[in-house]
Amino acid sequence: MNAPHVMAPLVEVDHVSRRFVRRLNYAERIAGWLGARAEEQIVHAVDDVSLTVHRGEVVGLVGESGCGKSTLGRMLAGIVAPSSGSIRTIEKTAEPSPGSEHGAQRTPRHRLATQMIFQDPLSSLNPRKRVRDIIGEAPLVHGIVERKQLDAYVVDVMERVGLNPDFRTRFPHQFSGGQRQRVGIGRALAVKPDFLICDESIAALDVSIQAQIINLFMQLRRDLGLTYLFISHDLGVVEHISDRVAIMYLGRIVETAPTVELFANPQHPYTIALLAQVPRLSNRKRQFESIQGEIPSPLAPPDGCHFHPRCPHATQRCRTERPLLHPSGLAHQVACHLVEVQ
Repeated sequence: MNAPHVMAPLVEVDHVSRRFVRRLNYAERIAGWLGARAEEQIVHAVDDVSLTVHRGEVVGLVGESGCGKSTLGRMLAGIVAPSSGSIRTIEKTAEPSPGSEHGAQRTPRHRLATQMIFQDPLSSLNPRKRVRDIIGEAPLVHGIVERKQLDAYVVDVMERVGLNPDFRTRFPHQFSGGQRQRVGIGRALAVKPDFLICDESIAALDVSIQAQIINLFMQLRRDLGLTYLFISHDLGVVEHISDRVAIMYLGRIVETAPTVELFANPQHPYTIALLAQVPRLSNRKRQFESIQGEIPSPLAPPDGCHFHPRCPHATQRCRTERPLLHPSGLAHQVACHLVEVQ
């Protein structure tokens, strides 16, 4: 797709990591005092990620389940605070507070400017509230609209996302899956955001409904000038919707490039393996094989390159030294010792 004019960065993620620690319970602490081996477990969900999202573009974030995509999206939305690193926006830098387990400190405007759309529309909507309240509560509380104008405002938002305004008195369970996702999109749009984080937002929908929601996202982008981080494991959808793609593996970004460039010239072995699994008419008779091996546990990620236990080209250097993202062509970055720096 054709990207709009790229402006200054909207969001800059600078060496962000997120670790989740499972503390020892009382029984485990007693066992430790008695000499048993009992240690706190640390999940390395996101490991030293840097990423820039420019205003007006769609960035696709791709990787296997458990690679940290959703955790990164939640940090960008301010739902989860980074354990280290910083997330810089136009208004304010969001940095972790010592000992804090809550969202990063942000201005009210920034919290509204970044909204998240979740995978399961039913579980993300309050079942006790009617649609008019789900969509209208936040803009009313934040002073975006006055109470006397609220009903007309909700009608306008519902029409924009393709919902019949006559249904605004219904509850979420009275809608289909696609309609509920439109309610979730309407709730996000109601506070006039600049940046939408779509976390597998079409994965739970039928294929025909997926196409409708994708078209809605693109129409909203054109009409409202929105910026998207589109998190997905569906490479076909990402190729269609994104201007730029970042590939994530076990908490790290391993390759990023403009969409056309990445699909035409993948360079990291993991990216090459992922794209080889995309079904196309040209390879419909080929027997597909999954990537060999299991993804390592984030409780104990391997040294060096995280992909080396599954990489057919791994060397001793890959096993001991972490590769860093480096330029490899125009607007193309890859973290692999085997790729020559250009």
